[in-house]
Amino acid sequence: MAGAKNHDYHILPPSPWPLLSAFAALIMASGGIMYMHQAVGGGWVFLIGLASVLFCMYGWWHQVIREAHAGDHTPVVQLHFRYGMILFIASEVMFFVAWFWAFFDASLFPGEAIQASRAAATGGVWPPEGVTIFDPWHLPLINTLILLTSGTTVTWAHHALLNNDRKGLQMGLLATVLLGLLFTAVQAYEYAHAAFAFSRDHGGNIYGSTFFMATGFHGFHVIVGTIFLVVCLIRAARGAFTPKAHFGFEAAAWYWHFVDVVWLFLFAAIYVWGSAGVVIAEH
Repeated sequence: MAGAKNHDYHILPPSPWPLLSAFAALIMASGGIMYMHQAVGGGWVFLIGLASVLFCMYGWWHQVIREAHAGDHTPVVQLHFRYGMILFIASEVMFFVAWFWAFFDASLFPGEAIQASRAAATGGVWPPEGVTIFDPWHLPLINTLILLTSGTTVTWAHHALLNNDRKGLQMGLLATVLLGLLFTAVQAYEYAHAAFAFSRDHGGNIYGSTFFMATGFHGFHVIVGTIFLVVCLIRAARGAFTPKAHFGFEAAAWYWHFVDVVWLFLFAAIYVWGSAGVVIAEH
């Protein structure tokens, strides 16, 4: 029969969300640029753009959930969702590689002759002269234990779902969300008591810049992951997810494990190795 569906793919109907999302992102980016250049109204334009982006995210993902309930997510479609999430996480890995690269470039070559300003700023040693660093075995270690525990609780929730244990699913998700919030609170407290600044205008140097960019972006990812899990918790409480159809939760769990692994590298490289009093002098 003409027009009959003879494949396992889901052909999307016309949707306004891609176009609306593009305009929302343009408004948000424009507002951010205006704000950084201290243009009048830049902050408001950014907030309007941010609200528009969040609205588009809600509308677009709500449409995807409706498609799942309608049975449009065939095994082939679900497989491609998984490929997409894997590629997204891979791109996030490369994003953090850039910050690790910046940190190791500065720490291994603090007196780089080609960059005279770096030698002047660091004194030719790492950590730079005059910088009071964090004790890695205090708050950073506590946050490491918090995130490792959260990885356990989200795995608990996943196994509960596979065994159709709805209460275990919700309790595991709730525990993971609470641990994510606790991690963010501890990191905020740590930042508030940092003895070094982010920018040179506030007495900072390259150590503060690399430290706050790497750990700060990770903290942002923790917040995003926590929101991701809150949405999963709300959906689970409403009866969503089954042992055979739960990609939304699976994607959130993958993302959370990615956040855990990145933190382990940050803790080992920036907190322990970079703050252990390892002095690298250029001769």
